[in-house]
Parts: sequence; C-alpha cells; structure tokens
Amino acid sequence: MSTREIIQEIKSLPFDQRLTVIEKAIKTLYESKEVQLEKAAKALLRDYKTDKNLTVFTSLDIEKFYEAR
Repeated sequence: MSTREIIQEIKSLPFDQRLTVIEKAIKTLYESKEVQLEKAAKALLRDYKTDKNLTVFTSLDIEKFYEAR
C-alpha cells in the first residue's frame, strides 16, 4: 500500500478513529527510537566495562564542580 493510499484510507475514517491512528503512528516512532537506543547501549556495554579509556573521567564524578562566571 502506498503512502497516498494510506492517507486516503485515513481520510475516510471518522475523526476519532483518525486521531487514534495518528496517535498510534506517532507512538511507534518513539518506540523505535527507544529500541534503537537500547540496542546501542547493549552493544557498547562490554566496551564500557573493559575499556578504561571510555570511563576515565568517571573518576572525577566525586569532585565538586564549580562553574566559572
């Protein structure tokens, strides 16, 4: 089904059903992003556990931070 056909089908729906379809479509965008971020985090987990160059600055986490003004 083409984009044009999908839009035509959505236009034929009553307003409340169109709104539901749009809300669900938008939700899939966010879910896709969350899934992508989760996969990326899992892929890098081993590197962050074993490569000290990636976590070298975490030793500064306990120091106080003073903003220069």
